[in-house]
Amino acid sequence: MGPAALRAADIIKTPEHYPWLVDLNETFVDLGDVFVDSITEDERRAVAAGKVPGIKHFGRFLSTMTEIQQRVGESLVSGATPLVIGGDHSLSIGSVSAALHHFKGDLAVLWIDAHADLNSPGTTDSGNLHGMSMAALLGMPSEIDDPLKDGHWNEILRRVGPKFLEPHCAAWLGLRDLDPDERRRLLDLPQSYRRTMHGIDRFGLTSAVENLDTWLRTSGAKHLWISFDVDTLDPVLAPGTGTAVRGGLTYREAHLLAELLREFLDHEDCPYRLVGLDVVETNPVVDSNNETGKVVVEWVDSLLGKSILGGGL
Repeated sequence: MGPAALRAADIIKTPEHYPWLVDLNETFVDLGDVFVDSITEDERRAVAAGKVPGIKHFGRFLSTMTEIQQRVGESLVSGATPLVIGGDHSLSIGSVSAALHHFKGDLAVLWIDAHADLNSPGTTDSGNLHGMSMAALLGMPSEIDDPLKDGHWNEILRRVGPKFLEPHCAAWLGLRDLDPDERRRLLDLPQSYRRTMHGIDRFGLTSAVENLDTWLRTSGAKHLWISFDVDTLDPVLAPGTGTAVRGGLTYREAHLLAELLREFLDHEDCPYRLVGLDVVETNPVVDSNNETGKVVVEWVDSLLGKSILGGGL
């Protein structure tokens, strides 16, 4: 239901109502929803009871991932910039892998999230694929002694590859809730960029984004994909997510982040360009009057160049 909530909050823009998009020569085309196989009540109960062999929802996820890869790939070939909205953050395995294929591995990923999503079948407590997205994109091993789960994981990696995300092209911002194995894995990626909420509180958001820009330039990547999880925002202002963690970005911090990213992207000497965006984990069932949907759409507007006076002011 996440995409419906974001559409209701007007994420698909029309030029007559958003003249700043005309100035940017941007137009939106809504390509509709990606079909997700329905789940029966018996299957739901089996999953809840932990009686499903292998990775949870593996077949359902694989068919969805395949369609996302195809649609995002076609969008990139056409010269468009895909905006993928959801929904579960596991969709990024499909969207980002399509970009990795298209750009032949020349891709940096900015993961704006309270979580690192670096679990695999052998490290996860929940078994949820949305906590394994970055691990899959980086090609990390399953670390499990379970032939079926290991086989499922390797099939996901096969479909992500052969080009995986390079560690020196992986960036996280807004982290504040890590599992022990995710912390271990993150520390094993010294070339990546990591800025936790502690770092943002201590040194400021402007410093975090300036350092990110420096890191991106050093990475050598010419293409940037941003994956934005709603739970990066503090649940006080964005309660409509199933993975809320206290202590996230405030409304103004979030907009400053988007505005600074836009400023760096628009700089004449910027060596990288934005090629795609995920906006995920919006859940209207736990929201209030679609407030989260509205906040997220306003954030996307800022990232795409909307400002108070124009010219980034």
